[in-house]
Amino acid sequence: MRTTCLAAACWWLVACEREQPATAAPPAATAAPAATQPETPPAPATKTPALEDVVETTSQYVVGISYPPVASKYPGLAAELQRYADATRADLMQAVGKRKDEPGAPLYDLTLAFTEVLDSPELVAIAADGSTFTGGENSRPLVARFVWLPKENRLLTAGELVPDSASWNQIAADVRRQLQTALAQRAEADGLPPAERAALIERAARRIERGTAPDAKHFSMFEPVLAPSGKLAGVRFVFPAEQLDTGLHGTQTVEVPAHVLLPHVAPKYRSLFGTATG
Repeated sequence: MRTTCLAAACWWLVACEREQPATAAPPAATAAPAATQPETPPAPATKTPALEDVVETTSQYVVGISYPPVASKYPGLAAELQRYADATRADLMQAVGKRKDEPGAPLYDLTLAFTEVLDSPELVAIAADGSTFTGGENSRPLVARFVWLPKENRLLTAGELVPDSASWNQIAADVRRQLQTALAQRAEADGLPPAERAALIERAARRIERGTAPDAKHFSMFEPVLAPSGKLAGVRFVFPAEQLDTGLHGTQTVEVPAHVLLPHVAPKYRSLFGTATG
């Protein structure tokens, strides 16, 4: 029996109101007062999307979505999270529409948790993790990362962080080494015979190479890693299981330290890191 743990529902609504300008004192009365122009109504205030936790159970499906309070501080970021959640929910509902309501049929479900990774004046990072079940043997994992630039009011992409395409060769090489080492250690811990272990590692190495080809699109999910100084000690790249397909279960992460990453980082973002380069 599949069990879905859902967060308790809570609601947040943060409204930003603009003060009305003070009304100027009326001019002194004259024999022929000039016609007054109608006042221009103030522009509507920008509002943060109402990020509402969702707990919904029906005879066909279950939905649980939770948001971190920090997201409500940044309207643009809140809109990005809402957009992702709405898309995953739309996929679920499309599947529900095709679901055969047979006796004993399993409930479809969606579980999605957005959690705070970092909240600083320079960077805000949110992780999205969960799963959705729309039939078959297993649930499908949901993995996404959002790195927000509060001062620029937009998301930071891997391609903007490291704009030179040639730089991804070295970054990809470092990531591959770490992934292959983790795989070899796992295979050894599982006690596989030497020949079987070697074959597994060889197959996985090819899959790792494809999944970490030196292109920013293969490193699009990342999280900042904070140092005690408050600067960044590096970046943690996140790889969903289906991207690598190495036999290691679940999402894989690899941290690339600042001293490896910084020579390739765009100049405007180097001050975010704790190690300076020339």
